Amino acid sequence: MKKFTNAVIYGQNGANEILIENGVIRSIGKNLGSADETIDLGGKLVIAPYVDPHLHLDYVYTLSEFEKTGAGSGTLFEAIEMWPKFKENLTIEGAKRRAIKAIKDEVSQGVQYIRTHIDVTDPNFTALKAMLELRDELKDIVDIQIVAFPQEGMYTYKGGRDLVEEALRMGADAVGGIPHYEPAREFGEKSIHDIVELAVKYDKVIDVHCDETDDPHSRFVELLNALVLMEDYGIRTTASHTCSFGSADDSYAYRMMDLFKKSKLNFIACPTENAYLQGRHDTYPKRRGLTRVKEFMESGINIAFAQDSINDPWYPMGNGNMMNILDNGIHLAQIMSPGEIEKDLDLITYNGARCLHIQDRYGLEEGKDANFIVLDGDSPFDVIRNRAGVLASIRKGEYLFKQKPIEYDVELDLGVAY
Repeated sequence: MKKFTNAVIYGQNGANEILIENGVIRSIGKNLGSADETIDLGGKLVIAPYVDPHLHLDYVYTLSEFEKTGAGSGTLFEAIEMWPKFKENLTIEGAKRRAIKAIKDEVSQGVQYIRTHIDVTDPNFTALKAMLELRDELKDIVDIQIVAFPQEGMYTYKGGRDLVEEALRMGADAVGGIPHYEPAREFGEKSIHDIVELAVKYDKVIDVHCDETDDPHSRFVELLNALVLMEDYGIRTTASHTCSFGSADDSYAYRMMDLFKKSKLNFIACPTENAYLQGRHDTYPKRRGLTRVKEFMESGINIAFAQDSINDPWYPMGNGNMMNILDNGIHLAQIMSPGEIEKDLDLITYNGARCLHIQDRYGLEEGKDANFIVLDGDSPFDVIRNRAGVLASIRKGEYLFKQKPIEYDVELDLGVAY
């Protein structure tokens, strides 16, 4: 029996102790009695582990290779057009090496759950094979979900739809798509039908790159929502990006939000990446590339934040720091009222878990795995304002890592006191 004590536990009013037995939370509360081992957390905030619900682990750390080609417009579609050239020389060993580096980046900063989109418009399935191996090899450290993602389109790439289906047979966890990249709206809509049909056929969750464009007439999310509403599949479906929904007129948007609530469709926004990629053809006013995060939160529609890319042709930055993603997102979405700040951490924890459809086994609750992180602060406001680092990550009651708060050899002294 192990007990973590002197903690501020997120979402548990007044509770300051977590009792763990055989890697499972036995109890959360106060004065939980003696244990074989007691660990004092020094009044720090404990929350469920970070979730990165949208990442491309087959793309990470490839930017330097693309820079050799002279690419530099920084647009979404340029990067997509360049990717096939790199993919020709992709190896399982190289893909695993880069992915492991990115996974370490994320896990060392508190992430324990990752959903990765893996390009399957490749008859050799090189990246998919690499990620299937890593999902098993790293399962004690991080949960990885794999989306069968047709980066070049189900129809833009000849045979793309069939490759997605084969990837599901090989073990991918989710069905992906990119309807706004198909050659015409008709084929984008056809791909949405295929995605839902494949998900139902193989009992898989859905995560679609949906309307990642500034075009307010790109409305594939409308069709996706209708199909999963009729199939009662919304709770297992996520629409990622939906940038164009941030450009849609209010009459349409609020009508759709009523339908999103009925279907229970989930959404993911990628604040840093889409702020960088979108609005490229705007002068001023310049759009932020973000979907209607604030309105979704106010309407009770599930929305999570994600990293998306780490140092690849789509986005040169990124380091797996979900607190940085949160900080950017709450500024862009303007969600920093006192009441919102109390819930903003959900955007990189519980809301992401719902997108992954793991809410039944995720979180700080009795009977669930003892997975949590310790932040260098004592309240949601404190850790968000200071972009607090992660002091420790605990998985099934054992440390993945632990570090001390910042210590100074020489501390700043202003020479005055008040």
